[in-house]
Amino acid sequence: MNTERTQSRNRPSPGQEQQRRQSDGVPLAESKAQAVSEEISRENQPQNAVVMQLQRQVANAYMLYTNYKHYHWNTYGPLFRDLHLLFDEFAEAVLKTADRFAERIRMIGQDPLFGPIELSEAASVKTADRANFTMRDMIAEADRNLLVVIKEMREGVRTANEQDDPGTADLYTQVVQIHEKHEWWLRDMLEKSDGFIR
Repeated sequence: MNTERTQSRNRPSPGQEQQRRQSDGVPLAESKAQAVSEEISRENQPQNAVVMQLQRQVANAYMLYTNYKHYHWNTYGPLFRDLHLLFDEFAEAVLKTADRFAERIRMIGQDPLFGPIELSEAASVKTADRANFTMRDMIAEADRNLLVVIKEMREGVRTANEQDDPGTADLYTQVVQIHEKHEWWLRDMLEKSDGFIR
């Protein structure tokens, strides 16, 4: 207890710290910015829930991208052209989200995952199952993967809000809408009560 009091008495006050920085030749605005940057980096260590959830979404984006390309390359049947183009469109959109999540991780003081093995290990989305060889199987698998990602992104918003991180919450809010739109399209493709398919 006495040691803590002694340490707290020896610790400079914020005003003394600012004076010290100014006397060291560091402008006040720069020293404040540095202090905020250090605080954000301290809060966002690799095991912090916000950082871990962002890392998972970088990994999920790459896995979704590779799966969409798999479906794109393996499309066949009477809806070939539409599905071939659709999966390529989805792949392009999700790849852009990987960059946004990676940049957010850098903004808050950490390094994003990048190696194929660590991406695969961190992702909730797994590699497309080669046993899903019908177009309906592929669409259903893509839909299931999106439901997982949407649920995780909603959880990410809650975690970011709890940790007073509006930038991360806003990123999830924007990106989840891309996945929700894609999931809606896939879900409606699987609908059988349209009167056309028996």
